[in-house]
Amino acid sequence: MWSRIWPHKAYRHRSSVEQVLHDLFRDVRRTRAFGCSMLITLFGLSWALDTIQETISLKASPLLTTMPIGFAFDSPKSTPPPEGLTLPAAIGNVGLLTNLIRLAAHCEHERLLNTMVSFIRQLMASSLEYAYLAMSLSDELDIRILRGSAYLEIMQKPVVVRRNGDTTLPEEGEVDSEGRLVINAEQRLRILSGYYRLTRAWEDLRGNPPPFDHSPSCGATWHQHGCTQSWLEFWRDKTKSDAVLALGLADVIGRLRQVAKDYDRWGSATYMHHDCRLAARRSILETVKQVEEELPDYFLPE
Repeated sequence: MWSRIWPHKAYRHRSSVEQVLHDLFRDVRRTRAFGCSMLITLFGLSWALDTIQETISLKASPLLTTMPIGFAFDSPKSTPPPEGLTLPAAIGNVGLLTNLIRLAAHCEHERLLNTMVSFIRQLMASSLEYAYLAMSLSDELDIRILRGSAYLEIMQKPVVVRRNGDTTLPEEGEVDSEGRLVINAEQRLRILSGYYRLTRAWEDLRGNPPPFDHSPSCGATWHQHGCTQSWLEFWRDKTKSDAVLALGLADVIGRLRQVAKDYDRWGSATYMHHDCRLAARRSILETVKQVEEELPDYFLPE
């Protein structure tokens, strides 16, 4: 079974890589029960996964539109990406995208998983179907780097829960006649939990601006109290600006980014020391990064 993988090491062209991917799908399906990570180490399959990652990143690669899907991980749907969306690789359908994400996750191949997560993040912003796929895969495979962004995307869309025996709604993952995405009760609970936690996080941030250390020269050549007061007034005013309030109450990241933009446009006519202004700006960006890193945890069940 594994003898076919090694000869492909010498072939870096697309035609031979297609066969590697086809064989790899079949072999991983047969050996999942034995622990994919161990088999990758023992049989050198990491090269094959590296090759997949490199090949799908080729701008003109036909690999993902020409490969047969025949794999046990196939999604029941097979629809093209939204028109006008340019990706580094030509992902031909939902089934193959699902296969590659599952393959990377089961085999714990970080590079391939990061590449595929990057692709599906681009897609889910343009399509409810891809957003639902991202959310479902993040739950099924416990993909932390995908969970936060996927749930945040769905949280901003109209959804409805399909109860057992309810024949008036389509299947999960489809959109009903009112434009609502059909999800299950557990997903709905995660969304509600995330919404509650994010709104609480924003209220805490709004009342407590990110701290920063004043420059040593601030106290010596500047009125440090005035510097602090200027920062507090800016934060209080801009967190209530029309641009910020136009964003969703739970869109903490979007609101913080808007405050950062307002800060850059604040101008020089302030009572803040120049070095303190730079430190305050860094504190805003660090807070954005912190919320992004913690985002998946907001959607964990209680």
